Order: sequence, then structure tokens, then C-alpha cells
Amino acid sequence: MSDVFLALKHWAKTGPADDFWLWAIGLLIAALIGFFISFTTLHRKRIIEDTPTSKIRSAAQGYVELIGYGQLMEGQPIVAPLTGTICTWYKYSVDEHKQSGKNSKWVTIRSGTSDELFLIKDETGQCIIDPEGAHVTSTNKDIWHGAESNPLSGPLSANKKRPFLSGLGRHRRYRYTEERLHTDESLYAIGLYKTVGGAGVKFNINEDVRELIREWKADTETLMKKYDADNNGEIDLQEWQKVRQAAYDHVVEMHGEQKTLPPVNIMNKTNDSRRPFILSAIEENDLIYRLHIYSVLSLSLFILCGSLSTWLISMRLAA
Repeated sequence: MSDVFLALKHWAKTGPADDFWLWAIGLLIAALIGFFISFTTLHRKRIIEDTPTSKIRSAAQGYVELIGYGQLMEGQPIVAPLTGTICTWYKYSVDEHKQSGKNSKWVTIRSGTSDELFLIKDETGQCIIDPEGAHVTSTNKDIWHGAESNPLSGPLSANKKRPFLSGLGRHRRYRYTEERLHTDESLYAIGLYKTVGGAGVKFNINEDVRELIREWKADTETLMKKYDADNNGEIDLQEWQKVRQAAYDHVVEMHGEQKTLPPVNIMNKTNDSRRPFILSAIEENDLIYRLHIYSVLSLSLFILCGSLSTWLISMRLAA
């Protein structure tokens, strides 16, 4: 161990400048990445620990934690693209093994993540999950290889056809990865919970009017055709009053229609980075433990790489 330490110390003082600074900066970047991951995972762990579990029927509007099981909504099922498995959510990638001389690497040529709606249910009711922007932890993950960019068989068939060590060449040119949340699978969810529709729902008319006007402004051509009465190429004060009145009337009508509909519970991402949107097939306690381990390992990476880079740079400058 002392020989390694002495050799490293000697290299820090006399090694080629380009190589030294490449390694020193790389270690600093690794330390910063470790710190960021540690901070993020620790924050998620505390959020999960500090947020009480709610029942769907009695959940308050806002940031809520639910525990239930996943279900498909009525209509077309959600089908994972590589295995053809019916599921509630999927994420996949297809990587191609490329070689240039002595160097080789996997390059992602196709990937995707499901954003289709599905349900979480408990004994009191159900809630629609909009998974866009969610941090998803699944327990179903398949990785297998094949000779075509589109897999000709699923992971089990592919593994049965060839032993693991057979043909790292053309038969294993492509790597397929697919993660899934399955129906009837235990599901933990924490995110922005809101109820849409129903007689008791409350609306923020002013905010909805402002949001509608922002949408109309994005389509300038249509806005000018409808409200530029004098065709002078701009909307004056009186014309803007008509725009606001039209938006107000539209929002009031929309709110009236929503009150006649049965209430629907929806959970989706928040607009607050401090309140993450998390979906997990792992039970809450296991998820907390996993985040704790990730945080400790990332913090260890930060301390190790940060200390080593600082020591190397100090040796270099002292020389």
C-alpha cells in the first residue's frame, strides 16, 4: 500500500501535465456528481419519511402520498414495445455495439418512456396517474441481446437459444433494455393530487383566465383575426378588454361544465423541484432504505474523489 502511495505521490509531482490535470479535473467532477446525487437522494428520502400516507377518498388537495396497486384504465391497454407485455408503465432502450479499431462502446439508437395514464387503487377509491416527469423505480427489468435492431424474441427465449458466453459478435450486436410497472403490482406514489369536476370543486377564476389568455397569445394569428377589429395589425386597449371578457366567459362556462361531471382524482408532477414526483413498485420502507444506501455511497464518492483530487493538486503545486 505504501508503494502505491509513493508512486502516486511521485506521479502527482512529475507526471505529464496533460494527464495529471485530466485526472485531477475528472476526480473533481466525480466528487461534484457524488455530492449532487447524495443531496438529491437524501432529500427524497426525507420527503418520503415526512409525508403521511393518505387514503384516496379522503386525500387533501396538494402534495400527497398514496399506497395501492396499479391498474389500467378502460380502453386500449399499454403495451411495452420490446417484449409486448401489457403493463401500466414502461421505459426502454435499444443499444448498438460499435467498434472502431481497439475501441468499442454501446450507443443508444432508440429509446422511449411511457406517458400514458393509468390508475392507482386502494380500498377507498382510485386516482389517475399521469406519469410524465415521474422518478420511477420498477422491479421488472429485462436486459438481453440480439442480432437485429428490433428484437426477434423476448429475453427468456433469447437466453435459452444461446449460452451467455456464446458469440459476442453479430449475435449480440444489439442490447435491449426494458423496465415496467405491471398491473395489480404494489404501487407507491407521491405527487400533486387534485380533484377535477364535481359540485364541490373550487376554481381560481382569475388564474384560469390569465392562463387562457397566455394560450391565446401563443397563437397570434388567430388572436388578431378574432379581435383586431380595425385591422391595424395590433390589439388596442378596447380590443384587449374584449379579449379578457371573452376569456372570462369561456372560463365560467368551462367551470360550469366541470361541476356537472363526476369528480376525478388525478396525480401528476409538481412545479416545485423540492417536491419530487415519485412512483415505485418497491414498498415504502424498502424504498427509504435504498435511498439511504444511495445517499451514503454517493457521499463516500464525494469524500474520496474530493480528498484525492485536493491532495493530488496540492502535491503538484508544492512541486
